[in-house]
Amino acid sequence: MKNKYSYILPTILALALALGIFIGGKLHFNDTPERLFSTNSKKDKLNRLIDYIDYEYVDDIDTDSIVDITVNNILGKLDPHSVYIPKSEMDAVSENMKGDFVGIGIRFNMFKDTLTVVRTIRNGPCAKRGILAGDKILMADKDTIFGKRIPNSEIVDRLKGQLGSTVKLHVYRKSEDRSFNVLVKRDVVPIKSVEAQFMLDKEMGYIKINRFAESTFKEFKKALTNLQKQGATKLVLDLRDNPGGYLGVAEKMADEFLKDGKLILFTKNKKGKISKAFATSRGTFEDKPVYVLINERSASASEIIAGALQDNDIGTIVGRRSFGKGLVQREMDLGDGSAVRLTVSRYYTPTGRSIQKSYEKGHKDYYQKYMDRYNSGELVSVDSIKVADSLKFTTPKGKIVYGGGGIIPDVFVPIGSLDEERIKSLDATGYFSDFVFKFLEKDRTRFKSYPQKEFMEEYRVDDIIFERFIDYLLNAKPPIKFDYYGNESRIKSYLKANLAEQLYSPNAALKVKASQDKMLKKVLEIDKNVLDLMGADAALLPN
Repeated sequence: MKNKYSYILPTILALALALGIFIGGKLHFNDTPERLFSTNSKKDKLNRLIDYIDYEYVDDIDTDSIVDITVNNILGKLDPHSVYIPKSEMDAVSENMKGDFVGIGIRFNMFKDTLTVVRTIRNGPCAKRGILAGDKILMADKDTIFGKRIPNSEIVDRLKGQLGSTVKLHVYRKSEDRSFNVLVKRDVVPIKSVEAQFMLDKEMGYIKINRFAESTFKEFKKALTNLQKQGATKLVLDLRDNPGGYLGVAEKMADEFLKDGKLILFTKNKKGKISKAFATSRGTFEDKPVYVLINERSASASEIIAGALQDNDIGTIVGRRSFGKGLVQREMDLGDGSAVRLTVSRYYTPTGRSIQKSYEKGHKDYYQKYMDRYNSGELVSVDSIKVADSLKFTTPKGKIVYGGGGIIPDVFVPIGSLDEERIKSLDATGYFSDFVFKFLEKDRTRFKSYPQKEFMEEYRVDDIIFERFIDYLLNAKPPIKFDYYGNESRIKSYLKANLAEQLYSPNAALKVKASQDKMLKKVLEIDKNVLDLMGADAALLPN
């Protein structure tokens, strides 16, 4: 005879099982069995330690800062490109990678403790309201924005705001000796990835890209289309000093040059899973000469494009060996407004080479390798580049390429002389820009009605400005001394370029600098059609 509970027991077990499935469906067990069944896991240790400090430690401690230090220390044990982004930096990082921000659309300097407009952004909010270069903005609504103790970051925060919001600016215009108020409506202001685009001659277009953000491909496509309309059948793609960015943007850009079905790259994660990216039929610059410029500061997405073209025997890579970053990061939200960019895979060029340089000796050694390259002579002579036969690969047409430590160019262009590099450094660190700004502040009316075309073709920096710049360098702290007169032509070119940038645009500045650009000259030397068209002794300065 069956027990009276024999029918009830299976029912209870069935209900318990169903309840367990229901509850389990509401939970998310992503941890290991040790985490589920132990109260002493590694994660618990960190959590408990922070709690103990929060509630029991004798002094008040900012545990947020402790957490930041802990996270950075953990990531410091990984590769050099896995990084922590604190909450305080997320907005700036996001804006840079998105390619725009909400603001009033000006570039400014703090001149004698006063915000002075260097240049308005074309079609931006301030440009539409008639703000001019040289205008001094004294107040934004009720906030004073002049004085020694106000950092630039705080001024930027006061000028930014919600999309569509307005800010009343109190402006002083020196050229008219008057003050006035103007109401400016904040709008989306682009952060340009395409720094310059112009024709080097009747056939050769030029595009300079400074990073790979969300907006980069759209900007690049627009620039390429514009150049093609002007007759470009050849292209110089300048990726020098470009640190990289989004992988997907680099893939789209490479697709413009590669035929349908060509491998762009593949990635491999820790589990061995391989993902491949192939070109499509959407490319608009296939079967046309393309020259990619790279240097020792070209990294990541820049190297993806250079590697994809080189391994598919497309175009010519010109310059010096690239940085050597072959790791892929994914940004992960940490739940409190901060994030971590964690390396999740390695990428490989179409021939199967990894161009990631070693980081086994730590982060300091990793970034010190640039100096090692300089000291070894690699930046001066291609013969000084160290390669390993074990990392030798062959392209479909039989060209030998190497993995490990960056992309080695097809055509090598050495670094400039010590003085040439010093002048570039002075430009990059703002000495030329600061001098030109102060020069313009003395009398902007001189250039008020100067047409850009006339300036580009006819204006020459005179000896008086040149001598004033030398005095400016000699009065710097510490004084800057080198062979000024032996580099007069280059210095005058950089002064004109900075004038062009502040009066017109960055595009105009790079047009001027083209006349002194050794890599561009090398491109013209190796492009026979251009040499036939321009002549071996023709000036490079574009119109």
